[in-house]
Amino acid sequence: MSESGERTRDERDGGSRRRRGRGFDGRARDADGDGGYDVMEYGESEGDRARSASDPVRSAQGWVILVTGVHEEAQEDDVYEAFADFGEIKSLHLNLDRRTGFVKGYALIEYGSKDEAQAAIDGMRGESVLDVPVEASWAFVRGRTRDRRD
Repeated sequence: MSESGERTRDERDGGSRRRRGRGFDGRARDADGDGGYDVMEYGESEGDRARSASDPVRSAQGWVILVTGVHEEAQEDDVYEAFADFGEIKSLHLNLDRRTGFVKGYALIEYGSKDEAQAAIDGMRGESVLDVPVEASWAFVRGRTRDRRD
């Protein structure tokens, strides 16, 4: 019988059909009648400190920062020299405009450690490359979590 007390079609037919999928397996439900899924809040995982929505997230290879305000005629060497003082740069990418061939105005720089990337963000605050002020920030941040709907 279903939770409402009515017999389902499968029960009337002798229960010959087996339903599969989420919500049909009674063993997967816990004592509350809720599904077997738990919601984790920030800071609940082992060894993890409480995190906010603006905390950086590590990419697959390292810590990536986004540099905006890059001069359109800047070369990789210009940006590399400005950011190499803060740590070993694993990769640097300047995106080019297909039509003009000039830099689109931003660069992605990857560092091996979070401390090096944070030092670059802090160290370049108010600085300029090719006489143009640039701003550096984290490329990947945790972001807002969705509210759980009951």
